[in-house]
Amino acid sequence: MSMHTVQNDIATGNFTTTELNHLIAFIQGVRTNQAKRSIAVGDNVFVVQKTKRTAGVVLEIKIKKAIVKMNGGRYNVPLGMLESA
Repeated sequence: MSMHTVQNDIATGNFTTTELNHLIAFIQGVRTNQAKRSIAVGDNVFVVQKTKRTAGVVLEIKIKKAIVKMNGGRYNVPLGMLESA
């Protein structure tokens, strides 16, 4: 199944609301796991928000969040919002 097929099925309503919610949860979990595997303590990362990307350095990695030093402060950031620099 190609990405185009999945997008068309979602757009045409071939999934129920429950199926879409499960799909969203699955995708968010996969994104978190990929971020966790691709970053390590000391790595330079970008914290990706809707309208901006802020550079930072990973200080600590927890189960679902990482402590990132950026803009002179330390922030708990969900792993799904991190991108390798």
